[in-house]
Formats: sequence, structure tokens, C-alpha cells
Amino acid sequence: MEMAEAETRHVLVINAGSSSVKFVLFDMGGEEVIAKGQVERVTLPGWKLDFTVRGNKKTVEGPEALNHKQALQKVFECLRADGGPLQNPGALLAIGHRVVHGGEKFSSPALINDEVKKSVRDLFLLAPLHNPPNYEGIVACEELLPGIPQVAVFDTAFHQTISKRAFLYALPFELYESDGIRRYGFHGTSHRYVAQEAARVLGREGDPSLKLITCHLGNGCSMAAVRGKTCADTTMGLTPLEGLMMGTRSGDIDPAIVFHLIREKNMAPDEVDELLNKKSGLFGLAGISSGDMRDVIEAADAGNERAQHAVQVYTYRLKKYIGAYAASLNGLDALVFTAGVGENSARIRHEGCRGLEHLGIVIDRQRNEANEQIISADRSRVTVMVIHTNEELMIARDTVAVVSIN
Repeated sequence: MEMAEAETRHVLVINAGSSSVKFVLFDMGGEEVIAKGQVERVTLPGWKLDFTVRGNKKTVEGPEALNHKQALQKVFECLRADGGPLQNPGALLAIGHRVVHGGEKFSSPALINDEVKKSVRDLFLLAPLHNPPNYEGIVACEELLPGIPQVAVFDTAFHQTISKRAFLYALPFELYESDGIRRYGFHGTSHRYVAQEAARVLGREGDPSLKLITCHLGNGCSMAAVRGKTCADTTMGLTPLEGLMMGTRSGDIDPAIVFHLIREKNMAPDEVDELLNKKSGLFGLAGISSGDMRDVIEAADAGNERAQHAVQVYTYRLKKYIGAYAASLNGLDALVFTAGVGENSARIRHEGCRGLEHLGIVIDRQRNEANEQIISADRSRVTVMVIHTNEELMIARDTVAVVSIN
């Protein structure tokens, strides 16, 4: 489809989750956000749609339970209303979907067809919480907006460049061959976006020797070692549970803990799954019900010892992975912080980098407290950066690129 065929360059980005549908509508002529919002409580009674169109905020809600198709129907009704950005049927160039798991098959975004949809379905087993609603969003858009090209952008795709030495687990090799058990990594769209932005800021776009560590620290946390434009390693594994300590996820643990919980605590496998994914991390260690880093730091500063321990464990693990990835890259040019905690918590950035002067990492306290883009001291050999991630824009750019060549 040639760009000239479309009346505008509007691209709709959809992130269909298990209980929410988020969307952003871009005018890609200037990469401008025209509309954005989300439907909350999808599949649950009492749905609510909050959205903003050209700066005007609106809310629509109802008592019934909506499925994903019905939720997207509500979104399209708002965007197609009188004066809405999609009132003209020819206004939409394409739809880009966030798809969490692409397995080994997808190392780049893909134009959605029957084969791609089958692959997304086949990966339900590896991403049972994420790929099914992602798939539902794709099917709903096909039915509601027939003929509009759709593109799948996979969270795992960026990490498909890591080598076997980085992605294989020390398990019988047959489990990799038969079941695909390996490290896949997630947050790839975010890591790719901030790595590109870091290279641009440093004036080293396209430099294959550039060595970066990107830290996506939000409710979910992951890091990536990036060489040039490619990922060399990442902290999340077969699932998003592995790696750093997170809001409610444990991150790295001794696997034998699972056996202990089953044998000694009589926990069922599903209970262990819920414990490790939803009741651990900051939530479990600090005992702060929100699991939000801001609340944990506030409690720590007020003298809560569990919260203090949680912050210390969080930043210690962050520091360990920075050291490990600097070693795996054989050096480091820049360290990048992004996502909710990474972009906003000077405390976490300071604690995570303190003591790493031997690696050439020196934080400037004032720059860090001011959340400047470059927070490293002038004498620091490594540039330490804070970059706002924009996964939706990355998906929109990918969507335009894929549609323009198909």
C-alpha cells in the first residue's frame, strides 16, 4: 500500500490487555498524538472509557461487561463521532498492535495475515496472560474496520539478536528444541526506542561499536545490553518473571524455592505462580499494598525497615546487572534509564549507580535531582541518561514502515 493512497497518515496503536484496551491515534506527518485513552474493566461489569481528542477530555461508561470487540467498538464510536479524527472513513492508514510474545519466528514487525494470527495463537502457551487478549484485539479490529492493514509489533522481537550462549538455559537441550524453552526477553519495543534515542543524542546513530545498557524500570523491570542497534542480552527470560526485582514480581530466585513451597507449604502450582508474579517484589518484600516504588520510598524514609530492605535489594540487583552487562559488552559508553521509576526516581538512579565509579559511572547529584536528560558528571567516562520511553510511537513508526513496503 503506497502512502499516497491514504488521505492522511493517521495510525492507530492498540494495546489490548486482559482487562483493558489502550489506544493512541497518531498523525504520522508530524508524529503528533491526535487522540488517546483506554477502556478499563474489559470483561468485567462496569466498563469505563477515558479518552482525550485534541486536548478535550471525555469519559463514557456503562454498567455492563464488554468483551474486547465491544470495547474497541466504543473506542471507534468516539473517534468517528461528529468532528472526530476518524469521521472520514479514509482517514486511517493502518493499525499497529502491541503483541507481547513473538517467539523465535518474529524478529521484526509483521503485516498481519492468517499465518501471523496462527503464530500469535500458537504462542498462547508461552504468554497465556498477554497473547490471548492481544489476539482478541486483532480479530476485533478486522471485524470492525475491514480492509484496514494491521501490523503486529512484538515485545520479544528486539531480543531475537541475542546469541545461544545468552538465551539457552542449562537444561536438557531437547527442551529447547521441543518446547522452545529459552530466554526471550520483553519490553523490547521500549529498549529499542530508548537505544535509538540515546544513539541520536550522542551523535552516534548507526555506530556498530556503541555499547549501551538500557534500564526499563516500571512496575515491570528489565535491562538490555545493546551493541550498536542490536540486543546482546536481556534480563527477562522465558516469561517476564526472571531478572530484576519488580513491583509484584520476584525476579531471580533459586528454582528450588518453588519445590519448597509445593512440598512444605502445600501450595498448588497456580498458587506459586500467583505468589511469584503478583505477591512478591516490592509488594511482598516491603509489605506496601500498592507495590509502587513511590510509596515504598516514602515508607522507607519514614523508618519502615521492610521498605528500606526492599529499596536496598532493588538497587543492589540493578547494580549487579549493570556490572554484568558492562562485562559482557567489554566496556560501556552509556547507561540509560527509562519508564516510570527510571524516568522519575532520582533516588533509585543514585543508589543503583553509587559505587560504580570503577566502571566510569559517576552521577551528578544536581542533574540527577533535576531529571535532566544527561545526569552524569562531566568527569564520568560513561554517559548516564534519562530518556522518556514511547512504545506507542515506536509501534506507529513500525506500522508505517511495514505498510509502506506491502
